[in-house]
Amino acid sequence: MNRHNIKLDELKDYLGFGVAGNFANHLGEAGEADEFSVIKTDEKDAPKGLFPFYIPNHDSFLSQFPICTDEITHNDIEHLQVEAEVGLICDFVYENDKLVDLKPKYFGAFNDCSNRIQDGNKLSTKKNWGKGSKGIAHDFIEIDSFEEDGILNKFHIASFIRRDGILRDYGTVSAVRSYSYFFNQLKTWMIDKFNTQEDLGPLEELPPFIKDINKHKGLLIAAGATAYTEFGKHHFLERGDEIFIYVYNAHFHSFEDIMQDMAGSDVFLSQCSKLHQIVK
Repeated sequence: MNRHNIKLDELKDYLGFGVAGNFANHLGEAGEADEFSVIKTDEKDAPKGLFPFYIPNHDSFLSQFPICTDEITHNDIEHLQVEAEVGLICDFVYENDKLVDLKPKYFGAFNDCSNRIQDGNKLSTKKNWGKGSKGIAHDFIEIDSFEEDGILNKFHIASFIRRDGILRDYGTVSAVRSYSYFFNQLKTWMIDKFNTQEDLGPLEELPPFIKDINKHKGLLIAAGATAYTEFGKHHFLERGDEIFIYVYNAHFHSFEDIMQDMAGSDVFLSQCSKLHQIVK
């Protein structure tokens, strides 16, 4: 298994997008179901759409690089929640004003941290408040095949908060394969959305965001947030909180390995992408 060291300066030349509603019940738990009620999907559990969280050189707040490996900036925002996700670093093919192909190369732990204010604005406005709005693990893992028989099918997502010395589950432990859409189904769906998504409800028209994509290195995709535990549903981030997100091979590492790692034991998580951030 090959690892890929994340260099933040390189990611500044990637476009960042997230998938909305790719885990059952997440939008309802996040208080966003009403806003998305205008979005109709072909299948009941299909994701709702894509949203931008970072567009280099865009003439808006989206040009602010929000990704950090060790901090989340609180900014006195009352309702911040962790969104534990699989991040995908992708190559692409863009020809004749269309996205023709997406090629996921690496995956790892990602925090699509979100402001839960319900103000009727676009989802993207709740995703980027400047430096330290997002989290990414130091190490990603090379994707052998973005198919159901590839290594990703063995991985789970787990997330935790340590507050006042007490460790709590924040998101439910979820298998990557339990995403509503993943592997080729997600890839095909994303290509279609990048080319056709219109401005509706909390989502924006996407083709204008990618028209200059050939000037950039790639795409960083946040594949969707897991459901929350009872603690995660009702507790927002506070300064001093420690965030832990693990994307780990559940056929190789036990949940006990993850707990020991957070306790500071000398555990070597060789098949894991780990994100550890402090809220400041």
